[in-house]
Amino acid sequence: MELLRFFTAGNVDDGKSTLIGRLLYDSKSISTDILETLTKQSKSTGVDADIDLALLTDGLRAEREQGITIDVAYKYFTTDKRKFIIADTPGHVQYTRNMFTGASNTDLAIVLVDARHGITEQTRRHSIISNIVGIPHVLVCINKMDLVNYDEEVYNQIKADYTHFAESLNLKKVSFIPTSALTGDNVVKHSENLKWYQGPSLFEFLETVEIEQDFKTQEARFQVQYVIRPQTEELHDYRGYAGSILSGSFKKGDKIAVHPVDLTTTIEKIEKFGQEVEEAHAGEPVIIHVADNIDISRGTTFVPNTTFVPNTTFVPNTISITDGNTIHTPSQSIQTEKTFEAIVCWMDNKSFQPGQKLLLQQNSFRSKAVIKEIDNKINIYNFKSEPSDGSLHLNDFCKVTIKTAETLSFDEYANNRKTGSFILINENTNNTVAAGVITS
Repeated sequence: MELLRFFTAGNVDDGKSTLIGRLLYDSKSISTDILETLTKQSKSTGVDADIDLALLTDGLRAEREQGITIDVAYKYFTTDKRKFIIADTPGHVQYTRNMFTGASNTDLAIVLVDARHGITEQTRRHSIISNIVGIPHVLVCINKMDLVNYDEEVYNQIKADYTHFAESLNLKKVSFIPTSALTGDNVVKHSENLKWYQGPSLFEFLETVEIEQDFKTQEARFQVQYVIRPQTEELHDYRGYAGSILSGSFKKGDKIAVHPVDLTTTIEKIEKFGQEVEEAHAGEPVIIHVADNIDISRGTTFVPNTTFVPNTTFVPNTISITDGNTIHTPSQSIQTEKTFEAIVCWMDNKSFQPGQKLLLQQNSFRSKAVIKEIDNKINIYNFKSEPSDGSLHLNDFCKVTIKTAETLSFDEYANNRKTGSFILINENTNNTVAAGVITS
């Protein structure tokens, strides 16, 4: 069964948590015991309705006291057609890092717009972050239509305004749905109040939207997590390389390149759940055996030999976005470099210090790293480049140049999210201080 990952974003009080609550409630995806608990807790919130649907995702005590979403809340539900993972992200500017985290590795962004207020700075900000992390599809839910008397002209004006704004971002696909999360209009069932709207309800849209980011059809990538050497009498010569296939598929007999050692070999055997298989696909945990005795350790990457280009200097084609910002067309061959460019979101309360000792973590690969240059800052409200003063503060987005001590094997994030994303860790405190996507 297909899995759709999506997240919600919008201003504070645009109704994100209520929308998710309504979606789960009306689709009968909430168990009886949780409903009973929510009914009791709703009495203390002072809402007019029998149940405060926002409480379903606002799980922290501080969130419930303030009536806002602070952390990313994940909810899971299943229909006859799909499985879903929902990330409800905060609307406050100060929680940008939380939203960036929730948006990573999702297939769809649901951006809520209050029908009374239209497109706001927060709307632009959340859409730009969706673009940075490469969300394939953006759905704009024009919410609280009940508060504008379900006026079609209000919907059409907001749709036109957002479409004009989205053109400058080169967003891949944008869709629009008018809703009222509080009353349930057009969330699961079509609304009598919105007869002028002929499209699907939110629930129907989620069940049918095309999932473009299919790691099974991408270039094959595998990264070693553990080297298994039992060294017992029974398994004296056993040497297997365990991990999950990041993208694509591998078959027994495939010729592969192993790097950063820049050597080639052949897959001799693939094991999955203790059984030997002929083929394995993206997301599956496997143990791979190779024909040759090569120096392979944790973080080593396997790719099909036909796609391997060792130590190449990649000169990408570029597409202009606005005011000097660029996005790069994806490279079809994996890169092996110690220096690369990326866009990072600084997540630490303490500002970046020049020369700060960092660790770069990309899946199971880890290396010492430094930020060599902060090339420019990205204005998160208009996506324009601004001169860098060399500083990085909480929630800042910057284009940077990073150098690692060990050779990193990667794809551009636009081509493969699994190998094109990373986090930076403070070497002294072990705190995650930034998350990034590789651009070239």
